[in-house]
Amino acid sequence: MAAGFSRRFGEANKLLQLLPNGSSIALTAARNLIAILPVSIAVVRPDNQKLAEQFGLAGLKVLVCMEHQKQMADSLAAAVKFSVKFPESGSGFVIALADMPFIRPITIETVVNKLSRETPIVLPTYHGSWGHPVGLAEKFRGELEKLEGDEGARSILKRHKDEVYTFKCEDPGILFDIDTPADLAKI
Repeated sequence: MAAGFSRRFGEANKLLQLLPNGSSIALTAARNLIAILPVSIAVVRPDNQKLAEQFGLAGLKVLVCMEHQKQMADSLAAAVKFSVKFPESGSGFVIALADMPFIRPITIETVVNKLSRETPIVLPTYHGSWGHPVGLAEKFRGELEKLEGDEGARSILKRHKDEVYTFKCEDPGILFDIDTPADLAKI
């Protein structure tokens, strides 16, 4: 998910800001994701062509959200609908955020591997706190496609809390998103 407005970051596009590794925040997050999920979709705003180009060059499928898809849930629903074009992508969804570049690929892989009929919603935890990415089984496609507003998939997690499987990991990156210049300065 890379279609947010990043209002707390200020005028600069936070997703294009460089990390110490010389790569942008979004591209680093994308590379970690695509290392495990070769068929990954990046959702971007129409005014963010540079970001769309970076994602495309990294191998992600790029979906430009439309004017009416400006809230997080709207762009997530659009991505889930778009995913039918890629049947090789698997039997579920891993929701990852472009402003979280420090999630380790092994954590993403664990989410993917634990996602099943018996564990239809998978969340990593770090020191007791839920983090990203979130895995949801294919059975939630209809609910994901109907999402609206700014809550993302949180409403599905609330409705199906008895189906949520959490696992402990030693990956602080699952909790660290870059929302402000101060967050970036901590790196």
